[in-house]
Amino acid sequence: MSLSRIQSLRLAAVLEDCSDQLDILGHTLTVQISKERDDAATQEKARLTKLRRDCQYILQHVSWLHVELEERQSLSSLLQVVEEEEQKKKAEDMRREARSELVQIKETLQRQKEQLQQKNEKLEDMSQLAKDLCHQLNELTSKMAHKKKLEERNIELQLQQTQWESSQAEKLLDDKLELLQRQLKEERRVHEESDKFLQNQREELQQQLQQWQQCTKQMLQEKEQQLNNVRCKRTVNLDRLVEMKRKFREMEQVVMEDREEHERLLQQQAEARAATKVQAWWRGCMVRRGLGSFKKAEEKKKGKKKKEGKKKK
Repeated sequence: MSLSRIQSLRLAAVLEDCSDQLDILGHTLTVQISKERDDAATQEKARLTKLRRDCQYILQHVSWLHVELEERQSLSSLLQVVEEEEQKKKAEDMRREARSELVQIKETLQRQKEQLQQKNEKLEDMSQLAKDLCHQLNELTSKMAHKKKLEERNIELQLQQTQWESSQAEKLLDDKLELLQRQLKEERRVHEESDKFLQNQREELQQQLQQWQQCTKQMLQEKEQQLNNVRCKRTVNLDRLVEMKRKFREMEQVVMEDREEHERLLQQQAEARAATKVQAWWRGCMVRRGLGSFKKAEEKKKGKKKKEGKKKK
């Protein structure tokens, strides 16, 4: 942005006044910060320190703009600062979005981890239940074995006591033995079926546990891959941003050089036209007033006219 000399001088004066006021404000803030020594005024001291840094930052850019106005009569540094601040803001927004995405991914992973922990707790409860059932089955088997031993002893005693009885008593004993054998067979069958059922339940639980573990590993791998993709995209975007900044600076440099060359040519043309006008004006003045070489020509003409007048007389 090119300005005239008068405009640049006016802006330079305003900026010089602003820089003086900012310098005074910075000294005032420094004095206030040195006075704040109480522990309760820590927050106020931090605020004053931040204001002083902002004043120094603004003062630095005002000084650069003042120098540029005096040397180049332009405001390109101000535009560049504005563009850099916009780029910083965009980069900060991108970083904030990336952080929010990472936080969401972490929260999702944490929820999935909690769900997996709940499932593992359920599996542990079911495993404990299976162990309890096995323990109860073992106790039942021991009770049945003890009962069987007692029954066998009772049968032996009954046989010893009833040897003197008749054949009818022996027949009754045989019937009782058969009945007891049937009961034992039935109890054994029930025991085998319950044992088989518990084994099947245990195998199914183990299969479910393996499936859940595989699903958990697969989900963790997918989430890690998504996280890596997000990081790669972020790196690529940053590289693109740096490359675009570099190209923009190169293009701005080329435009500035072209503008300076154009202004130089316009200034040369204006100077040439002004010099031509000044020369024409001066030549006209010389001719009208008969100065220099033009004076001799007029005197010659007057001398010739006088001689011709005398001859006529």
